[in-house]
Amino acid sequence: MTGTTTDHPTSSAPVVPAARGPLSASLLAALTSAQQDAPDPGDVGTADPYGEDLQLALYVLYELHYRGFAGVAEDREWDPALMPLRQAMEMRFLNALRADVPAGRSTDEVFAELLVEPTDHRDSVAHFLEHEGELWQIREYAALRSLYHLKEADPHAWVIPRLRGRAKAGMVAIEYDEFGAGRAENIHAHLFAQLMADLDLDTRYGHYVEAVPAPALAVVNVMSLFGLHRALRGALVGHFACVEVTSSPGSRRLASAMRRTGAGPAAEHFYAEHVEADAVHEQVVRREVVGGLLEEEPHLDPDVAFGAAATVHLENRLASHILKSWRAGRPTLLKG
Repeated sequence: MTGTTTDHPTSSAPVVPAARGPLSASLLAALTSAQQDAPDPGDVGTADPYGEDLQLALYVLYELHYRGFAGVAEDREWDPALMPLRQAMEMRFLNALRADVPAGRSTDEVFAELLVEPTDHRDSVAHFLEHEGELWQIREYAALRSLYHLKEADPHAWVIPRLRGRAKAGMVAIEYDEFGAGRAENIHAHLFAQLMADLDLDTRYGHYVEAVPAPALAVVNVMSLFGLHRALRGALVGHFACVEVTSSPGSRRLASAMRRTGAGPAAEHFYAEHVEADAVHEQVVRREVVGGLLEEEPHLDPDVAFGAAATVHLENRLASHILKSWRAGRPTLLKG
């Protein structure tokens, strides 16, 4: 299927990023040249599942489902030649997560841990920024998070047609708030763009992809991985619930960090808004979304638990990467 609409993506689409290894190089060549074949899925078997090459390649394929890339035809989104490659990378990533995330815990057990804020804050990026972070570190953190926050709630919307009853109603209620409750100026992605403007960052969608390292790409990719597969709907609900349950305390610290460093009113407002909104969302997601889903489909309990635990695992890897860099006086971004 080709034509004027598919061959000419919108001008708001980000530019194709530079490759970070043979896998992403072959993929990007195939996307930008009709003469280049898609990479062999067999090449994925030796790739680091958390590494720069695979995570960038997976991010690029997932972005074809969002806004695409300038110079890449829109009908590549479901190109059959690319699907075996995406599936191979997804399985490599998913298998690594299943191997690294403790199994055998119930949803109740996982969320019982999440509801207790740790007393040891040495591994908390939000705590670091609140008490000792400098403005350049605030800016780096915003750039890292921009790959998700400029499309905030979009990956989770894929689960809505896969839910029923209380779970669907609760999910839609939360997403309605995330998308501004009917007011474009209150869409959370727009509020984050204003935060970035306060910090003198480029607000264009996907602009910082070339600067964002693999641990941050993995945090974004896991949402699309869960969202694009109906079989992983329980994991996506677990991911969403984990984010909502843990957001309010962290957002409170980040709002304080924005205020202390003079980041600007819009920067502070973004996180202050999440303190209030996510405190309400926590109750809805636990009782209605998770509770409703498991009432309808109790066999998904291990999947919900896995989705939440995988989220914690990836966020911890990212936090470790960030804090190790900052405490050594190094930037965490790959480029400025």
